[in-house]
Amino acid sequence: MLGKLFKKKGSNEIELFAPVDGEIVPLEEVPDPVFSEQMMGDGIAIKPSNGKVVSPVDGDIVQVFPTKHAVGVKAGNGAEILIHIGLETVALDGEGFTVRVKEGDKVKKGDPLVDIDLAVVSEKASSTVTPMLITNMNDIETLDKQDVKQVRASEDVVITIK
Repeated sequence: MLGKLFKKKGSNEIELFAPVDGEIVPLEEVPDPVFSEQMMGDGIAIKPSNGKVVSPVDGDIVQVFPTKHAVGVKAGNGAEILIHIGLETVALDGEGFTVRVKEGDKVKKGDPLVDIDLAVVSEKASSTVTPMLITNMNDIETLDKQDVKQVRASEDVVITIK
């Protein structure tokens, strides 16, 4: 309790960078209610322009889905970030995805997480739109989304959280 009173102001604020190059899609416009209605958390979505997914923040890999379509990263301030590559991609059972990390790995912003074969995913999934969500919103004070349209992976800040 006293730790909260004497914590340095701003010490738990972090910036999340784009995990892929592409065009921002407002979460409420993602054609899947799990994401558009924020059932798993708040965040953004990006329509990727290439197949490189990188870490949006320094942190620890806490989950790599067996189907290779999603990765969970825990940031230093405790924020739990889910990067879900495409929509209806669990059905691909890993086809079109090459995972570059494993659970327990420490990553830095910009480290490769997953390579996507966009041709395969575009053909076999309903969409390549890639949501990035904060899944533990109850632990987050504020979430500020940047007003940007086009982003470059690990170069453009898309969300600031505290």
